[in-house]
Amino acid sequence: MTKFEYAPAPESRSVVDIAPSYGLFIDGEFTEAADGKVFKTVSPASEEVLSEVAQAGAEDVDRAVQAARKAFEKWSALPGAERAKYLFRIARIIQERSRELAVLETLDNGKPIKETRDADLPLVAAHFFYYAGWADKLDHAGFGRRTTEGHSGANPRPLGVAGQVIPWNFPLLMLAWKIAPALATGNTVVLKPAETTPLSALFFADICRQAGLPKGVVNILPGYGDAGAALVEHGGVNKVAFTGSTAVGKAIARQVAGTRKKLTLELGGKGANIVFDDAPIDQAVEGIVTGIFFNQGQVCCAGSRLLVQESIQDELLDALKRRLSTLRLGDPLDKNTDIGAINSAEQLARIKALAETGEAEGAERWSPACELPSSGYWFAPTLFTNVTQAHTIARDEIFGPVLSVLTFRTPDEAVAKANNSQYGLSAGIWTEKGSRILAVANKLRAGVVWANTFNKFDPTSPFGGYKESGFGREGGRHGLEAYLDV
Repeated sequence: MTKFEYAPAPESRSVVDIAPSYGLFIDGEFTEAADGKVFKTVSPASEEVLSEVAQAGAEDVDRAVQAARKAFEKWSALPGAERAKYLFRIARIIQERSRELAVLETLDNGKPIKETRDADLPLVAAHFFYYAGWADKLDHAGFGRRTTEGHSGANPRPLGVAGQVIPWNFPLLMLAWKIAPALATGNTVVLKPAETTPLSALFFADICRQAGLPKGVVNILPGYGDAGAALVEHGGVNKVAFTGSTAVGKAIARQVAGTRKKLTLELGGKGANIVFDDAPIDQAVEGIVTGIFFNQGQVCCAGSRLLVQESIQDELLDALKRRLSTLRLGDPLDKNTDIGAINSAEQLARIKALAETGEAEGAERWSPACELPSSGYWFAPTLFTNVTQAHTIARDEIFGPVLSVLTFRTPDEAVAKANNSQYGLSAGIWTEKGSRILAVANKLRAGVVWANTFNKFDPTSPFGGYKESGFGREGGRHGLEAYLDV
């Protein structure tokens, strides 16, 4: 049989114009950091420097919070229908510039263009459209409203200034999850993007200007952890939203304890993907691949633990290995690429160390034959068999393209193993029986349970975790509550 080779199909870089340097975005203007500090952002696939970015410090955080506080008075007083117009405008501009933003995100983050183009950008626009629709309906969101008799009930009110810190794995999507509900509910925002992926947030600042958003309503502060800590600690911040690691989330919870700041945390995960013996094997294999190799496994809700019923283990693993052998790793701007680059040298070192620990503890490692590019940060898709619940790779979040395979015999054992984790963000169930889906889903301590699919997102659906995966919900009607005084 002749094997067809894919010809290169690169997306053009010419659609995005990256400036040699960017400032902080405070009070509607790009400005240098108070201390003049800058840092470089590099492309993980090639290690080339993309741009130099101003590095925010405590003084810049103070300026941004003051600008947001000043803007809050007028922004929160606007009728919801007026705020909605700005959100609709932002959503439409994101759609118009989606090709440019997809290329930018791929360059700065390392994920394949087909993911930024087909998943990230449509969802970003959808979140702004969705929350624009809520802006004039907050009295009917179930968080208190005026009564029919005309007496004033406890109307939901905005909190004030939201300090938001987002991660590098979905830079623009995490921005949308945070900013869209905050603006719809009448809050103003100071957002700190991750230091390895600041560019799409800075392009979003330009979109805010393009949409005519009033000055100070959205402020963007690229920087490191010290800028994030200064933002969380600032006395002028009323609400803190953080997505990132559990360790940092715990530190933030300690920081805001005893203050009146409202807090939502979306932290790590170690999602279980449970495949029963009656599951459609080919469909399950696609779901397993999506669950752990989407965005190189750098997904907090990744299905990084595969729990497969013992009687179909061999059949499923054979099919899975065949499928992994067809995945294409390489240039993220190539439209045929399935596996892109790891986001940073630091993250790659962490993935390698945990994979080596897995081998040292006796698990069996397998990767398809795959040539890694000579420059950039790369890790071949990997699965481990002979894994027990005691293995480090079955307990710790690896945040990379590494799958741990465990087996079970009964549904009760599957549930017990799935719940045997300090995390509780996501889970997946694969079976032909609807009754089994409902019975098992009810027993799983996970914020999101997918049935016969995985990693499907929708702005109308709430997302969040249990246990060390954090608290609070983002998305859907539930996502409004985090930004309202109710």
